[in-house]
Amino acid sequence: MADEDYLGMINKATASLKLDVTEAEMANEAIKFSFSADQMKAIAEIFTDLADKKHENAINTLLRLSRLPMKVPKTFENYDFSLIHGKNADRLKNLSALTEVHAGRNIIFIGPPGVGKTHLAEAYGNSCCKQGMKTYFLKASELNDKFSNARKFGREASVINGLVKPTCLIIDEIGRCVFDEENTRMFFDMIDRRYAKEGPQTMIFTSNMQPSKWSDFFSNNDALLSALDRLCDDAVIFNLKGQSYRGKKCENLVAEAGVTVK
Repeated sequence: MADEDYLGMINKATASLKLDVTEAEMANEAIKFSFSADQMKAIAEIFTDLADKKHENAINTLLRLSRLPMKVPKTFENYDFSLIHGKNADRLKNLSALTEVHAGRNIIFIGPPGVGKTHLAEAYGNSCCKQGMKTYFLKASELNDKFSNARKFGREASVINGLVKPTCLIIDEIGRCVFDEENTRMFFDMIDRRYAKEGPQTMIFTSNMQPSKWSDFFSNNDALLSALDRLCDDAVIFNLKGQSYRGKKCENLVAEAGVTVK
């Protein structure tokens, strides 16, 4: 590898580290101290390792703050796509490209329990974190509680602001709790603010039922209808069918109990 390639490596790494060092300045230092090719290589490797470590730490921080379960992370790599069939199977398999978040489109996974809705939602969020995008995951019941607590302590604006910031916001299990009128209003405000947000972004929802049925779990008013229209305005809805994947590792053992007669 030529000396100028090492300079390119150093320049890329220092830019990642946000160090105010230009490639020309580094070249002049190399000339000044008569650095050999091996010395330039060593310097390039040191800076590259530091940049890689910074990138890894940033990803780990994003994953930790995302609230995604990390004990056994759900990823696209450990999702069994061999069980997915049908004419739209490739579209589901291509989710790992993250085109939806870059296009500003929402994603909705619909289906019965155990077909992998939450796994796919978490996998998408995991991939977003690894691409340096802020992600936040919470159950619909947790969102409902978050809104109620915000109202209790007068922190509505702060909570909504916090939910607008993530590039990828995941709300799991819509339909597991009922939002009262005020929480429905906050839900609408959150959707409205995110809808007007610029740049890459997506909201991901999972549910056992179609969005047309979600009104049963919110205060059915104009704010809700407007929010549902906006989140579905440019969304990709995946309807997942099939048997539950859960319990495949379960062992069913039979043992007889009784009185031994001598």
